[in-house]
Order: sequence, then C-alpha cells, then structure tokens
Amino acid sequence: MNFPPRKRAAASLCGGWIGFILLSVISVAADEGSRLNLSPLQEKGREIYRSQCADCHGRAGQGNEDYYPDPLVGDDSAGQLAELIADTMPEGEPELCEGDDALAVAQYIYEAFYSEAAQIRNRPPRQRLQRLTANQLRQSFADLYATVEGLPGSIDRYGLKAQYFDGDRWKKEKLKIERVDPFLDFDFDRQSPGEGISDEAFYIQWNGGLKVDQTGRYELVVNSTLSMIMDFGSHGDRLIDNHVQSGDKTEFRRSVWLDAGRIYPLQIQFIQRKRKTELPPARIRLAWVPPGDVEHTIPTRNLVADWVPSMRSIQAPLPPDDRSYGYERGLSVDPAWESSTSDVALEFATLVHDELLPRYRRDKKHRKLEKRQAIKNLLADIVSRAFRSPLSDDDQDRYIDQPLQTTESDLDAIKRVMLMALKSPRFLYPTLDIQASPSRQTLNQLSLILHDSLPTESWQIDEADQGKIQTVAEVRQHARRLFDDHRTRAKLRDFYSGWLNLDRLHDLNKDSERFPGFTPEVAADVRRSLMWTLNDLAADDDLAFQDLFTTRHTLTSALLHEYYGDGFASIAETDSETSENESGDTIDRVGLVVDQPAHLVRSVESDDRYGLLNHPYLMGGLAYHDATSPIHRGVFLIRYMLGRTLRPPNAAFAPLSIDLHPDLTTRQRVELQTGEVSCQVCHSKINGLGFTLENYDPTGRFRELDAGQTVDASGGYESRSGESQSFRGADELAQYLANGPDSRRGFIHRLFQHFVKQPPAAYGPGTLDRLEQYFAEHDFNVRELVIEIATIAATDALEES
Repeated sequence: MNFPPRKRAAASLCGGWIGFILLSVISVAADEGSRLNLSPLQEKGREIYRSQCADCHGRAGQGNEDYYPDPLVGDDSAGQLAELIADTMPEGEPELCEGDDALAVAQYIYEAFYSEAAQIRNRPPRQRLQRLTANQLRQSFADLYATVEGLPGSIDRYGLKAQYFDGDRWKKEKLKIERVDPFLDFDFDRQSPGEGISDEAFYIQWNGGLKVDQTGRYELVVNSTLSMIMDFGSHGDRLIDNHVQSGDKTEFRRSVWLDAGRIYPLQIQFIQRKRKTELPPARIRLAWVPPGDVEHTIPTRNLVADWVPSMRSIQAPLPPDDRSYGYERGLSVDPAWESSTSDVALEFATLVHDELLPRYRRDKKHRKLEKRQAIKNLLADIVSRAFRSPLSDDDQDRYIDQPLQTTESDLDAIKRVMLMALKSPRFLYPTLDIQASPSRQTLNQLSLILHDSLPTESWQIDEADQGKIQTVAEVRQHARRLFDDHRTRAKLRDFYSGWLNLDRLHDLNKDSERFPGFTPEVAADVRRSLMWTLNDLAADDDLAFQDLFTTRHTLTSALLHEYYGDGFASIAETDSETSENESGDTIDRVGLVVDQPAHLVRSVESDDRYGLLNHPYLMGGLAYHDATSPIHRGVFLIRYMLGRTLRPPNAAFAPLSIDLHPDLTTRQRVELQTGEVSCQVCHSKINGLGFTLENYDPTGRFRELDAGQTVDASGGYESRSGESQSFRGADELAQYLANGPDSRRGFIHRLFQHFVKQPPAAYGPGTLDRLEQYFAEHDFNVRELVIEIATIAATDALEES
C-alpha cells in the first residue's frame, strides 16, 4: 500500500507485526530458492550447504543459537567466501569442502542471503518510527526559543565589536575608538588603552556573539583585574557580575551547555575608575574550555562581531540514544527519557515566562495587547511550531485556551501548556505530522534532516503553507537554501567526527621516555588542529570527496612545528602589534596579547600529508602509548574509510610486549600474533591495511625506522567486487581511498544514515546506486551530496504532479 505523506511512519506502528510475518515468509521463500534463479553451480552449492552447513548456520543462514548464532550476512566477495570456506568449513573438517565445492557453496550463499542485494531482497529495510534524539530535542528547543527574535543570518565580521570611551561609563560624546577586536586578551597595565583616553578612567564595551562548533558542556572563563560585567545568551542577562569588585578575585568561571551551530550573544563591560589609591593594572581575557579540550583564549573564528538575537540551550541532562547501528536513533522510551522530557519542558516554560514573554510584549505589534491575550498569542505561535502544523480550533481550545482559563498564575499556566504540548507525540515524534499539508510535511522533513530541528522561520512556514514545496525540483531548491545555515554546517562537522570515529580513539598519553617531546601541550594542539580542520571542511562548499585524502596542508602551531618538523611550518605572517579593523584599515591595538599559541594557523603544503588520513591526532589515537597499532588502524580503515563490515573478535587479547621482542618491528609482532588460520579470517583483511600506515609512530610523527629496521609499509586490500589492490605506504592508500568505489559508497552510506537517521535502502533498493551516480555527476562535491540526500528522503512520500 502507498501511504500518503507521513502516514507511512504512522502506519508503521501497526505495520511492525505485519512486517514480522512477511519477513518470516520471505526468509522461508529465500531458503527454498523459490524466489531465486540459481545457476547449476549455485544449485550444487545449495545441496552441499544443506547437508554440511545448515545445521550450524540455519537453512536460510539465519544462525543457530546452539552453534553459530550470527546470521550469514556481510560484504565479502564470493571469491573471499570461497577461500574462507575452503580453509575453515565445516569446522574441524575443512577437507570436506574444498575447490569447486567451496566455490559452489560460496556462490549459493552469496546469492541467497549473504550479499547486500540478498539482504535487501529477503528483509527489506523499512523506515522506523522514531522519537526525537537528544540532540534533535535540544536543537528543537533552541529553535522554539527563537520564535520571538528569530535566528542570526550569515556572519559578516569575526571578532568582537569594541567601543572605547574616555571616562568610566558609556557616553556617546566620549566615544574615542570603535573597531573590531580579533579576540579578547588585553594587558593595558596602567596605561591608556588608546589615543584620547585617560589612563585613570575608561570604559570599554565589547559586543557580539559566541559561535559554537561542538555540542557539549563548556566552561567560560573571564580573567579581569577591574570591574567587569558579562551578559550571555539573553540580552541583558548577567552571567557574571563583578561590577563591584570583591577582594582580589580576578578569575570568574561559569559552566554552561551549548549546542553546535548556535551563536550566543555576549556583552562584556570593562571599567577602570579613577581612585585616590594606586591604579590597579588593567588586564582582561575571555577564554573557554570546550568539551575534551584545555583552557585557551577564545579564538577569532568563534567570535562574531555582528548583533545576534538571544539564544538559549536547554541545560537539563538527557539520556544517551541508541547507537548500535552506527548512528543515533530515538528508539527507547523509558523512565529516564520520560523524566528528562518533563524537566526540559518545565525549563523551557520558565524561559518563555521570564524571557520570551517580556520580549514579545515589547514588540510594537503587541504592545497594546492585554497580558493574557499576549500570552495566548505567544503560546499558540510556539505550540504550532512545535506541532509542525497550524493549530486547529480543537488544538487551540485543548492546548491553549483551557489551561489559561483554568490557571490563575501566568507561570503555572505556561507550564501546563508546555507540558501538554512538549510531551505530546506530535512534538516528540516528528513524522506524526499527518495533519499538515504535503508541502509543510516536506519542510518538516528537510528541517529535521538538515538542521536536526523543526521549522521556525516565518518565510519557510509561509512558503510551505502556500504549497510551494511539493515537486522534486522545489524540494531540491529548498534543500539548497536550508543547507546554507550554521546548523547544517554543525551537523556536517559532527558527521566528519563520527566518520573518523573520534569518540572512540585512544587518548594521547604517550610514553615520555620514548617520545620526550610529546608534551600535553603538543597533544592539545594536535587535537585542536584536527577539530578546527573539521570545522573548515564543513564550511567549504567546494569540498570534493577526494580532498579528504589529498589535501596537502593542515592547521599548525609553533609547538607542532617544533615536534613534527618542517611539514608543520606555518605560512602565516604575523604582525605582533597590528591587525585590520572591519574597514580593512591597519590600526594599532594597544595591549593586545598577540602571542596566542592555541590559535592555530595554516601550514605549508607537504608531500607527506594525505588529508585527514595521516593527521597526527588520528594516527596517535589509533596507537598504544608506546607502540603503533596496525590492528586498530586496519579496523578503522576497513570499517570507517571503506565502509566494510567485520565480525567482532572471538576474544580480546593484549598485544605482544615490545620488551619481550625488542628486535622485532611492530609489523613482525602483529604477524607473529595473528598468524593462526582462525585469526586470519579477519586479520587477512585488517593487517594489510593497517601496515600501510606504519611510517607514522604512536604520536603520528613520520619515521623510517622501527626497532632499528627499515619500516615495511606495504599492504593490500580486496574490494567488495573481489579486486585485489596492493599499496606501498600511505601515499598509494590515500590515492585509492580518494578514488575507490568502496570508500565512496561507504562514505555515502554513512552520510545518509547520519542526516536521515534511517537506512538508505528504506527509500528503495537502488538508493545508494542513485546517490553514487549523482555524486559522480557532480564532481564528488560533498555539499551537493548532502542536498540530494535530503531531497530523496524528503520527497519519499510525495507524488509529483
């Protein structure tokens, strides 16, 4: 049955049992071969499989709890399967199935149930009904908060807008300097901050926004020797108030949860007052501790010199989501989820009462409204956005009017409305928007896919309500417009982080005796280099897939240059006392502390750099504290860079100790430890890839020797199609990854899952093939691929006129 738009997701509530029955029938049909056109060789293989394999693996390869519980599915070629069967099957008696018999069995199981096409045929993936993930919930609340003031536009200027006044307060006639400061770290000592300004009394105000690239808990740090006030998040809301100095305290810290893709307004006032005693030195610094990082001055790239609207993020904790399929899915609904959604609804209700309502009533369009009418209108606006469709008369009465009529307290009434609406499935389950028009449903899907959120901007909603987003061409055009947004860039940056599996890398604590120069400061710069690189990749509209493995430059610092060598030298020419203001004029900045080692710059191009592939943070994270790990690197390459599957190891084991085998290279120790036939089932795939990166030591630094021997970085790989590739080091591996079909297909598959939160095959068995062709036709441009993914997913249920 073809359901109309979005009813497909709702129908899956009851379709699960029907699907179970159908899948069982399909499995039996596949087992009997009634749906297959088998060749004589495959017919022979089926008979051998039934007699020698089915008892352990199941008649349709579904597994057997008593012997081999895992289903026989994967992405090896038929040739690889034949080799595996000939070497290891039947278990304990591999001589019973060799040569042509092994090839026949491999051909049969590949066609019947093992291959990707067979898996899709036997058990077609479906779009699962999902609630909002924790991140989608946070992003949706942030956009609901933007109902009154809206969202920031494109960034015109980076840094902070600065106004310097003579005298200790804001007076227009006393304004002496107006410019954009690149960051906030000044040491004026007891001097004047600029021409025409007294050193005894001055007032400086910095305004702008804080741009966040990574979701998580941050610590904001202000070091100030003078009176200082910091507003953050909501205009006029004091995060730090040291207007009246308290003793000798000069450091102020605040912990706050911030969401990626958001810009939070900030204002800092810094005041030197005339006094009879000796003037204190005037120093101020704005720093932060991002998630997983160390404290450093907030760099220019994260400061916005333009006015930005108020923005808040939910501070209440949310439970983690299911990631068993490699991407976040909103599946579980347990007491922890129920409790946390209540907490965030009440937290948001308080923000509505304390911040949004006063702001709403100050708008000239609403000034004449009686307070309760203003509350009613504002709540109706928020709830309609939360439900992703206009409110019906019944909705208005149930969710807005009745709670207001029966609750005297404004705050309590708002809490009742928010609890009813924001705990409703219509908000928490975004595909249950069957009351909306097809055009609005498409907009809802695009916002969820590209922004992890819901539509809140009026121009989007108006166009959707006018039926302007229905054809594939209209959807693609709208997806293109929505892509150019800070939220989409943040989601793409988060994809790169997941694609590199950064959350599961080893830490960078290395053996100080073996690597004496690899200090914690170097490790921090290495991490920051990769994180900033991911931000730049997400912001690059011209980025091609090949660039991820072929780019010759990175971001570096003096510490990285010193440790890693000339390939990490900087091309930046830094002037210690001057920079450009927003007009492009060169102006003096008295007191600016320009020595910011944590602020990275672009490196020279190096022939020994292969994009992200051999970045020191990645190489160091895929290594032990005292030795490289070709196994970790090989598993990373096959699973993440090539998109292949590996079965879990039979048992965990520790690597052979360097001290026990001091004369062996790491490669030789790995070959010694994984030489058994049972190990080679997986390590024949893993080791050959991991060895290609052996020229990079546990800190990611290039080396030519290991244990006094020349590094052997040769390796190989057998593709999905059965083609064998050999590599002589990272250079040839990078070229293969940049141009190989397996790496491209794996990239597309993971990108689709990350943005849509559903398997590609749920949108048709040929979805990945279509996307591969589209990717090639558009020069492998990543931006175009994301737009096409959003277009396919959002138009899945639409019927073109």
